[in-house]
Amino acid sequence: MDKVIITRSSEETEKIGIELALSLRDGMVVSLVGELGTGKTTLVKGIGKGLLISYEITSPSYLLAKEYCGQLVLHHLDAYRICSIAELHEVGLDELLPPAEGVTVIEWADRIAGMDEISDISVSIDYLDLESRKVAINTKKRT
Repeated sequence: MDKVIITRSSEETEKIGIELALSLRDGMVVSLVGELGTGKTTLVKGIGKGLLISYEITSPSYLLAKEYCGQLVLHHLDAYRICSIAELHEVGLDELLPPAEGVTVIEWADRIAGMDEISDISVSIDYLDLESRKVAINTKKRT
């Protein structure tokens, strides 16, 4: 599912998340990369809707991680203050890479050294202008 999509609203970004959720399976890890305000949490909200999660999804910035139950358990991590998988281990979150149950979605994944090898899907969101974003989705081929 390697593709690039241009969005012109947060609703369009959320819709990409809904569509992405359809391809997710237990044990998958999704990495999100993008500057502050590009729509990473908005994309996760869409993933939550696609997984039929009825709770409002918010950024886990101060908690590092939140968990939501739907068709799959969604582990939502914010790695803004994390630099390595070892740091995730120190706070007990390394067990979510990959999760035994559900999917893990990590905002600011580029801040964690070694995330590329763990992620099944990488999504980067870049500003094009005030309203438009370029969303690039790369699915890794696992052997």
